Amino acid sequence: MCGIAGIIGNKASQTQLDAMLQAQTHRGPDDTGRYIEDGVALGHNRLAIIDLSSEANQPFFSQDKRYIIVFNGEIYNYIELKEELAAAYSFTTHSDTEVLLAAYQKWGEACLSKLNGMFAFAIWDTQEQYLFAARDRFGVKPFYYTIVHDTFYFASEIKSLFAAGISKSPNESVWANYFAFGSYGMPEETFWEGIQQLPGGHSLTLNTSLPEIQKWYHFEEEVKKYKTALSFEEVKSQYLQLLDHSIQLRFRADVPIGFNVSGGLDSSALLALVNRLDDGENIEAFTFYTGDDRYDELPWVKGLISHTKNPLTKVKLKVDDLASLAETMSAQQDEPYGGVPTVAYGELFKEARSKGVKVLLDGQGMDEQWAGYDYYTKNSNSVIQGVSKSPFRTSVLAEEFFAKAKKPTYPTPFDDRVLNLQYRDLFYTKIPRALRFNDRVSMQSSTELREPFLDYRLVEFAFAQPLAYKIHEGIQKYVLRSIVSEYLSDTITYAPKRPLQTPQREWLAEDLKDWVSETLDVFKEHPWFEYEKLKEEWDAYINGDQDSSFHIWQWVNTSLLVSSLRH
Repeated sequence: MCGIAGIIGNKASQTQLDAMLQAQTHRGPDDTGRYIEDGVALGHNRLAIIDLSSEANQPFFSQDKRYIIVFNGEIYNYIELKEELAAAYSFTTHSDTEVLLAAYQKWGEACLSKLNGMFAFAIWDTQEQYLFAARDRFGVKPFYYTIVHDTFYFASEIKSLFAAGISKSPNESVWANYFAFGSYGMPEETFWEGIQQLPGGHSLTLNTSLPEIQKWYHFEEEVKKYKTALSFEEVKSQYLQLLDHSIQLRFRADVPIGFNVSGGLDSSALLALVNRLDDGENIEAFTFYTGDDRYDELPWVKGLISHTKNPLTKVKLKVDDLASLAETMSAQQDEPYGGVPTVAYGELFKEARSKGVKVLLDGQGMDEQWAGYDYYTKNSNSVIQGVSKSPFRTSVLAEEFFAKAKKPTYPTPFDDRVLNLQYRDLFYTKIPRALRFNDRVSMQSSTELREPFLDYRLVEFAFAQPLAYKIHEGIQKYVLRSIVSEYLSDTITYAPKRPLQTPQREWLAEDLKDWVSETLDVFKEHPWFEYEKLKEEWDAYINGDQDSSFHIWQWVNTSLLVSSLRH
């Protein structure tokens, strides 16, 4: 995993490119590379994971020098692709970067469907003078871009675009939707005016100053190939085979690998499955805790580890450190993020890196493919996207600003309520939001995060199964629970989802009360808020109205970016 940056157009300069690369140097501290010619500047921050030699540094040239690639991510099936390409291509490195470029040379854009991995890359064709870029199916790896004065800029992080001198102006409609509906934007949007992201499963071609965007991953069509009726036991068997292969692929690395673990089913399942591999029980696990027994999952984690015998590193998040850490995380994220758990994960990755672990595995993606959220059941209309009813406080918003909010609507390509909810969560809400948080959190400490459960084969296969295999007699993620019941105790296998992992509600109202008050003071003259009404809500919160802390965190999140929001 790395960072990529580029400028295509008359304004391209090494000075701008260097500033962009410096802004995201945490993404790749092992090497910084550049390619500069008239009107083209490509840069790369390398975090060496596969083939640690300098021969694998980027920008990487094809052997005929026609193509130049900058690539962020991993192509997990690069060994198989390399064997397929060997007859037509003489490889000089052991890197997946060279395999990716060779695949593009042979198959063009069609190579994308052959890739199993997480990726965002850009290839410059020096002969035809055009740029081709693409992002993986679910958008695990980021690709941000903007156009200024007929010049195209792209980077792995928004801050790199700002470093190039791009104006930092808020996209007020996205911010308004965030406050009114909790939306983090549509797949092509960001919180900043003029800065867009290439959606997951899409590609981009730049022949002139205007890019052409195309959807290359058609999930709706892909799931149809799994529609043959299988028995429950056949589904379990086939899914377990896919799980095993997905995990094996994601253990391809030339550096140490660990994994994040909580007391929940998904990460516990991942740990149990990892331990089915050779030497799996020697892989180190990392978990965070806060010291608050009401929320900590540490007792469940210890119970799990006592069963699997993996070495465990416990990372404690201290409330006294939270204000400083939250401010640092805000600068890293560039946009609003999810709260105290995100900060806690930041400390976890920092600890892993200090111990020499450069790659961690995570259990993201099971709830979305196996209908694991409460609102997938028909009798759970009181829960919307995992938060309590009425978590927003639109009364504090200025009338003119609130008028810019428009409730997001999402495609419904399936004739099934639950499938459409799963589709929304996979491509528009839950997964895009989590992947953005996770990418920034891991890269902050120059570590790579891999999500075995988001292998596209797993997601497609699970998505296509009948609802009775997903939810059985009120038990959600039923196939997964049935599989891991052979490896885990019933206490973990059938444990209910615990929605809260930290005492965020209490910390904001008590230990961090003075800090929150100070951060909210910046809104006294801000045109987005009616400050007196906001103050009333804050007073009510610290006096006990704490059913939800989401609105408080929204305001704190925004205040930490306030220097960018002043008009």
